[in-house]
Amino acid sequence: MPLKKTAPDFILILSTMLLLAIGLIMVYSASAVWADHKFSDSFFFVKRQFLFAALGIVAMFVIMNVDYWVLKKWAKPLVIVCFVLLILVIIPGVGMERNGSRSWLGVGAFSIQPSEFMKLAMIAFLAKFLSERQRYITTIKKGLLPSLSLVFLAFGMIMLQPDLGTGTVMVGTCMIMIFIAGARIAHFVALGLCGIAGFVGLILSAPYRIARITSFLDPWQDPQNTGFQIIQSLYAIGPGGLFGLGLGESRQKFFYLPEPQTDFIFAILAEELGFIGGSLILLLFALLLWRGIRIALGAPDLFGSFLAVGIISMIAIQVMINIGVVTGLMPVTGITLPFLSYGGSSLTLMLMAVGILLNISRYSRI
Repeated sequence: MPLKKTAPDFILILSTMLLLAIGLIMVYSASAVWADHKFSDSFFFVKRQFLFAALGIVAMFVIMNVDYWVLKKWAKPLVIVCFVLLILVIIPGVGMERNGSRSWLGVGAFSIQPSEFMKLAMIAFLAKFLSERQRYITTIKKGLLPSLSLVFLAFGMIMLQPDLGTGTVMVGTCMIMIFIAGARIAHFVALGLCGIAGFVGLILSAPYRIARITSFLDPWQDPQNTGFQIIQSLYAIGPGGLFGLGLGESRQKFFYLPEPQTDFIFAILAEELGFIGGSLILLLFALLLWRGIRIALGAPDLFGSFLAVGIISMIAIQVMINIGVVTGLMPVTGITLPFLSYGGSSLTLMLMAVGILLNISRYSRI
């Protein structure tokens, strides 16, 4: 193990802080009208987002200064704790239900979403497993099956809430990690076919998921119900043009686009800041992902490499899914946009994940 620490990756810190600052501004802009109407306080949502941002920044800088090898020791206990929380959250009277999903633990507006933290815990556990048993990853019995069994157990528990979006991000992230570790292409093709069949089964098992698919293909088939969000999102993005209507000048946030500060915040950003603003956000995410990839390539050990790959994959998948949904390229899934969307658990988790990346960067050879 390297004994000497270097300075953390400045570009990673800068891109993260810029995304966070833009996110706080946009949460206020997108939510002020709704918050004033519902809570008589236009700052209701942004105050809570600011609180979680502050907690997340503190956590990020603490984690940045605690050697990431500690995670290798605590990976198993963290996964166990997250499994316990996932059990608690589906118990009636214990877990909190919102929009048809029982995914939160807590009181009132201050709550956590255990499935969000399971993503990071699973990344740490899988990084430990793969770094210790990489030579077996080409085999099904000793490598692929043990690594996937825990992942799909967690996915099954998340689906009991149900939360297909978070579960999909977790499984996708773990698949990328296993692929990078050297799993055979033939095994991945077989798993992919099984995954597609299972995914279709999950969609067909719930009428609301079928409605989301049909509304994605033709939102105008049911513009007042299943297609409403996609249509209103496109109505926001279209008028934004090149430079946007101006910060704070969105029309769709006036009760047209439901809760625009959450999953569809990119639509409001595109409406107010236009193509230029949306492109800036994508550029900042690309910068963050680029630095993360360099950190993964330069990590001093396999555990650090797999850990960095998992974190970067998680962020990339969420960004692609969220913006794909907002622009009508994918069905609605309920995935937040990292660092920008309103949501305490998601924001805190992402900042903690960046803290781990920054810690790895202090030992990186690149």
